[in-house]
Amino acid sequence: MKVLFIGDIVGKVGRTTSKALIPTVVDRYKVDLVIANGENAAGGFGITDKTANEIFSSGAHIITTGNHVWDKKEFISQISKEDRVLRPLNYPPGTPGYGSILYTLHNGKKAAVIDLSGRVFMSNIDCPFRTAKDEVEKLGKLTKVVIIDFHAEATSEKIAFGYFMDGKVSAVIGTHTHVQTADEKILPGGTAYITDVGMTGPYNSIIGIEKEQIIQRFLTNMPTRFETAKGDGIFSAIVLEIDDKTGKCTALQRLQLRYP
Repeated sequence: MKVLFIGDIVGKVGRTTSKALIPTVVDRYKVDLVIANGENAAGGFGITDKTANEIFSSGAHIITTGNHVWDKKEFISQISKEDRVLRPLNYPPGTPGYGSILYTLHNGKKAAVIDLSGRVFMSNIDCPFRTAKDEVEKLGKLTKVVIIDFHAEATSEKIAFGYFMDGKVSAVIGTHTHVQTADEKILPGGTAYITDVGMTGPYNSIIGIEKEQIIQRFLTNMPTRFETAKGDGIFSAIVLEIDDKTGKCTALQRLQLRYP
């Protein structure tokens, strides 16, 4: 099974870049399943029905998110209506939406996707380690292919989580920082790992935002209204090859593509 995981889609540039490049990458690598983190798809902060549908129409099968999933208030009432848009599973009980999905591919094979948030320098929500352990045990009875989006800030927490899950899931893909790391690997137990898959959004920006706005914030420490940058896009992703009989990753390739 070939899986394409696309890093955080940021604003209009990210959506346009995804729409242009997903079909090309899917065809080139013979991808079966496309997962995209879309928590910043709407104006760089949050997600809406419209932007989620745009990502789906571009070729994504599942959208994961993170701490910005609630930024567009109108989506809070909508998130429970679409089980293909995930929010972190380790939010407390009673939080709307879905934290995992068992997805059936076009060829009838099944894959599970779990969305989790870290806690270091993030919200103090439920433990992602214990939450993941319980969910993987449940979903592992239904499919060998389990992919986790670990949306977290601290590199140490991400690496620790990767080794904690090694041999239990097919892949742990880090998101949130918008900066692609060069540490992709297959861990000893057969789990694919990368600390952060990066961002799909404006190339000439500071993590997707207009450069001068961020620089002024650092210079003055004054509140500034951030806007997503315009111009060329960068498509950051990783392609995984997974043995669907064992659930182990057998190959992976990190991607960064400019558009146009």
